[in-house]
Amino acid sequence: MDTRKNLIARHFGVRGVALFEAGKGLIGLAVAVWLLTLRHRDLEIVAVRLLHFLHQVLHLSPDGHLAHSIMRGAARVNHHNLHIFTLLAFAYVTVRFVEAGGLWLEKEWAEWFALISGSMYMPYEIYEISVHATAIKWGILLINALIVFYMAWLLWDSHAHRRSVKEAAAKEAAAKEAAAKEAAAKEADAQQTRQSVAGDGSPQR
Repeated sequence: MDTRKNLIARHFGVRGVALFEAGKGLIGLAVAVWLLTLRHRDLEIVAVRLLHFLHQVLHLSPDGHLAHSIMRGAARVNHHNLHIFTLLAFAYVTVRFVEAGGLWLEKEWAEWFALISGSMYMPYEIYEISVHATAIKWGILLINALIVFYMAWLLWDSHAHRRSVKEAAAKEAAAKEAAAKEAAAKEADAQQTRQSVAGDGSPQR
């Protein structure tokens, strides 16, 4: 792949990942705001209504693994720790938006962050699939794996480009130095020749 194609793949690919991360941030923001509205509500009733909504929209089975996970999660949340989950949700939103902004501006630190954070999620995603595989879990793992491998390729390509630029600069500097030495040697030979001619042409007493 030539340099122009690399630049196109980097520009559109990184910005695509940035939009994806921003989308995750928007989902996290919606969850954080939703958690704020639960401060004075019965959380078990909220969980039941959420399951009913998912059943109506996504045809989610009330006896399925995801439904049980939602009920277990609702059992862990109470009005004493709800603010902690809300703060964690807003922290997640902040991280996702900062990462998305860095990727949109094509910052290398954001590429490293996306690579490391995506790699950290993968063992848990693989574990979840081993416990109960679903199409959604496989899709999440596939998308995350594609992002991780893409970021690894970007960082490797950036490193290779910097190394090639450095090697080219070193070769250019060496060529200039060799040319300068050659020019100096020629100038020294020319000066010596002039001095020799001047000495031969001087009058003898």
